[in-house]
Amino acid sequence: MRTLLACTAIALALGCRSGGQAEGMTAGAQPETLDAHPFSIHDMLAMQRVAGAQVSPDGQWVVFALRTTDVEANRGTTDLWLAAVDGTSVRQLTSASGSEFEPRWMPDGTAVAYLGTRSGSVQVWRVDVQDGATQRLSDFPVDVTGMHVFPDGRRFALSMEVYPDASSLAETAARDNAPEPASSAMVFESLLYRHWDTWEDGKRAHVFVWDSAGAAAPVDLMRGMDADCPTRPFGGSEDFAVSPDGASVVMAFKDDGQRAAWTTNVDLWLAPADGTAVARRLTAVNEALDGNPVFAPDGSVLAHLAMSRPGYEADKLDIVLLDVNTGVREVITAGWDRSAGEITWSPDGHTIYTSANDLGNRSIFAIDVGTREVKRLMPTGTNRGVMVAGERLVFSHDDLASPAELWSMELDGTDLLPVTSVNARRVAAARTGDYEQFTFPGAGGHTVRGWVVKPVGFEPGRKYPVAFLIHGGPQGSFGNHFHYRWNPQAYAGAGYAAVFIDFHGSTGYGQEFTDAINQQWGGKPYEDLMLGLDHALHVYPFLDGDRVAALGASYGGYMINWIAGQTDRFRCLVNHDGVFDTRSMYFATEEQWFPEWDFGGTPWTNPEGYAQWNPVEHVGKWKTPMLVVQGALDFRVVETQAFAAFTALQRQGVPSRLLYFPDENHWVLKPRNSIRWHEEVLSWLDRWTAVEPAG
Repeated sequence: MRTLLACTAIALALGCRSGGQAEGMTAGAQPETLDAHPFSIHDMLAMQRVAGAQVSPDGQWVVFALRTTDVEANRGTTDLWLAAVDGTSVRQLTSASGSEFEPRWMPDGTAVAYLGTRSGSVQVWRVDVQDGATQRLSDFPVDVTGMHVFPDGRRFALSMEVYPDASSLAETAARDNAPEPASSAMVFESLLYRHWDTWEDGKRAHVFVWDSAGAAAPVDLMRGMDADCPTRPFGGSEDFAVSPDGASVVMAFKDDGQRAAWTTNVDLWLAPADGTAVARRLTAVNEALDGNPVFAPDGSVLAHLAMSRPGYEADKLDIVLLDVNTGVREVITAGWDRSAGEITWSPDGHTIYTSANDLGNRSIFAIDVGTREVKRLMPTGTNRGVMVAGERLVFSHDDLASPAELWSMELDGTDLLPVTSVNARRVAAARTGDYEQFTFPGAGGHTVRGWVVKPVGFEPGRKYPVAFLIHGGPQGSFGNHFHYRWNPQAYAGAGYAAVFIDFHGSTGYGQEFTDAINQQWGGKPYEDLMLGLDHALHVYPFLDGDRVAALGASYGGYMINWIAGQTDRFRCLVNHDGVFDTRSMYFATEEQWFPEWDFGGTPWTNPEGYAQWNPVEHVGKWKTPMLVVQGALDFRVVETQAFAAFTALQRQGVPSRLLYFPDENHWVLKPRNSIRWHEEVLSWLDRWTAVEPAG
């Protein structure tokens, strides 16, 4: 079964744009322009990235951060922009030598507070939306990492990294600026001693309340606590919220001391905004994750996202309503088999809007708080950050052919209109491949979905080499999304057809489907991948089954190592940050809860769980040429996993190449490194997918 995506509602709206920014946009099957060129990594880096959008109090405007990548400087910078919700105008709001981000409207709608770096550190700034006049509001000795504005417009909830036992921000700064010790040794007595890409330094992210109109120092609502809010490594300002009356702040953080590396128990804590009492734990009843707190408009209840199974980071995220006074807790999405990604209240408190991975897309949903009825409003593409703007919803949308822009629609999902088109000319200048979604019977006869992207300049009757992309997670998805690291169009632009499968374990197909990968890493997912590839080769005659390369990162890299010991059907393989040995991986990674859940315990309590799907057990059968890629700062899948794979390949005489980035983590983020990554990967594919195997 195939589903053509060239004529979806979003594609029609994209092609029928009118109004103030009449440059036009495209999706799905993209029309060519006379001077257009095939999409490449350089086009990906040229795209400006829309993020952090916030709707004005009157619902007429949306402020957002826009990132521009400077390849020469090897970094990105962000400025703030302002757009009319009706799409009639867009203009730049700030322009400075540094970056401006995290915009927050002041309650009267005349100004925007934001975080900026132009003073040399990250401080709170304010910009007038009419005349663009800027003013620095804070001058703290440490950086501000997150922010919310109180309803009174004077106070701010700020996150800053401090030493928990420091008496002031100045003391934290003084410790940071102290002379280097005689020895460079680091000493640790507990996990997590390093996390993601950072060594533990004793500092913690705490939430403060600061009155910008007074002379008093910010009040630490987590004083003395050995805990982080926002949560590390990926938490942001969504981890804390201010009550509508400004009397309290709720925060999400983990306070489990020595258990931090093997527990997922993040709790919600409530503290008075004046700091006169210690924070009170609200969710002790749930030993799994609780996060993303959002007060109802009238402050009567607190909505948040919650998992139910301790130790499982890929459990279903439900929306929970919590009465902070009585502790009464209601799960309003128990009957909905999707994992909620965000919470936005309607002004009347009757509806919650959210987005969720959904059948290869990330859809927007409306949930009736009273009846629990769920309605899908925006089904196609990747949609996030839904906000209410009067009688409309504003959100970010991207798809396999276009990067994120802001869109709006009626509250019922109709009348889809673009708000921004900052990348219209860049999109039009880069030819992308048409794409389709297909389904096939996977492991156990279950319906599994995949995608195919045609090569740019596709000609019927020709055979094309195939880039078979395998997503990470493993509880993740490669869907209808404009990815900035694993973008299928980069392969389509280089003359490849891209195929990718959402195998058992992927998200967006129900929790049972996601759970199916537990203790099955090399079982059902591998079966799905092989069946999906066979199906695509049968349905799409332009795919050359004799010239297929398989690529993956993280769990996808694990699968590449697993594939190497199971089949020789691929011309070549690309393994980025992949697990080579599940046993040694457990002892070297930083978050123990993950392998303990996915492999059914620890290596000493369940050794069979680690041995059953371990690539190292089959390394003697490796024959397929492999490019191994690794970042030195990857503490999730440590560099020795890549070194071991490369050693095994070289020792057995298998053609192989090691691409090593000393300054990258689990991802390749620096622009110049991203260019080198794509050059190396495509060169490797070109070498081995030639009509005759390369020597």
